[in-house]
Amino acid sequence: MTQTHLTTTRPLAKPAAASLLLQLAAAAGLGLVLLYAVAFADSPVLHNAAHDVRHITVKPCH
Repeated sequence: MTQTHLTTTRPLAKPAAASLLLQLAAAAGLGLVLLYAVAFADSPVLHNAAHDVRHITVKPCH
């Protein structure tokens, strides 16, 4: 009598730390792009909206 073993292959999962770091880097990059876009916006509406948020959250801006 012989026994046969069936094996299945599963895709290797990324380590959780690498996935988390990638998500954090993407979020930081997006935040910097948005900050740069609003800070140097030609539109006074966008710039003033960001400026008002800084005052509301009691963060220095001047």
